[in-house]
Amino acid sequence: MRTLEWEHLQDILIGAAFLGTGGGGSLEAGLKTVRADLRAGRAIRLADPDELPPETWACTPYYCGSLAPSGKTAFRAAAAPHEGQECLLAARVLERHLGVTFGTTVATELGGGNTAAALSVAAQLGLPALDADGAGRSVPDLQHSTYFVAGIPIAPMGIGNKFGDEAVVQHVADDFHAEALVRAMAVASGGHVGVADHPGRLGELRKGLVLRSLTFSEQVGHAIRKKRGDVVDAVLAATDGYLLFRGVAASDCKYEDTQGFTFGEMSLRGVDEDRGSRYRIWFKNENIMAWKNGKADVTAPDLVCLLDVETHAPILNPWLKKGQPIAAFGLPAHAIWRTPRGVEAFGPRYFGFKEKFVPIERKHTKGGRRA
Repeated sequence: MRTLEWEHLQDILIGAAFLGTGGGGSLEAGLKTVRADLRAGRAIRLADPDELPPETWACTPYYCGSLAPSGKTAFRAAAAPHEGQECLLAARVLERHLGVTFGTTVATELGGGNTAAALSVAAQLGLPALDADGAGRSVPDLQHSTYFVAGIPIAPMGIGNKFGDEAVVQHVADDFHAEALVRAMAVASGGHVGVADHPGRLGELRKGLVLRSLTFSEQVGHAIRKKRGDVVDAVLAATDGYLLFRGVAASDCKYEDTQGFTFGEMSLRGVDEDRGSRYRIWFKNENIMAWKNGKADVTAPDLVCLLDVETHAPILNPWLKKGQPIAAFGLPAHAIWRTPRGVEAFGPRYFGFKEKFVPIERKHTKGGRRA
């Protein structure tokens, strides 16, 4: 078990933001959250999955909502005394409902905001966070999780918002119902709520986890943060991924906030070896589909990750700006996503596209050039 210092946390969250495929919450807010925990004297610890007993109770705390919320609520004007504490509220109400004591928290996904949420809730409860997550990337819907693919129930769920409203969803018909119910609460609460779900003992949850993913995020974040000059080779070495495209943003990102999600598209104009080519990315919170010169290139569940090659900042949706110099990277999804159930739940056809999922390695060679 490790106690994480500020540099470790920066690397984890920068790496998670990159691997979050444009989603996963604000990196800036995530860094601010864990920095506040350190300044308050709270230890942030990370436990390897083999270090904790299988009977240890865990929950998965995170934020659910749009990346660019409207801020409009269903309530009269009211103070928001629990802003920033929504996930902690959700974990505590779930713990009280179950009558158990949690021994660790698990990140729902990799992302600058939601990975930080799991680390912060653990620190505030005096627990270690687990070196694992429930997606291996960031994902838009609640049913888009490796828990779901593995058949692990999402409920009971604790929910909290910035006003201090709390709820327990004791049972749901399935994860799709959970998504609809929680998303409606997020919209009513101004754009997001804190959630704590998938409670259980680690021995039962383990089959639905992407293990040691925070350590992987740390390695990626360290490569991004410490590299001087061209960062592309450092990212490829740290991820064993693929360079998909080099370009500049052809325009500002176009997006809309609707039904608790941020939908949009980005367009890149090629430079260097990609001069004369175009790259287009469609996202629903996260990058889902990518086309090169009009032909499908990479699709979910595989990862499309963007990096500003000058600032070394991961590009989060929907904030791409015209003229930004971008490198687009592709990474294979965790093996559980590539099962028939995983592709059905999170492949392009789930989002209404006609394309089939084709694993990235069938289209690309290492280094990013076509085979």
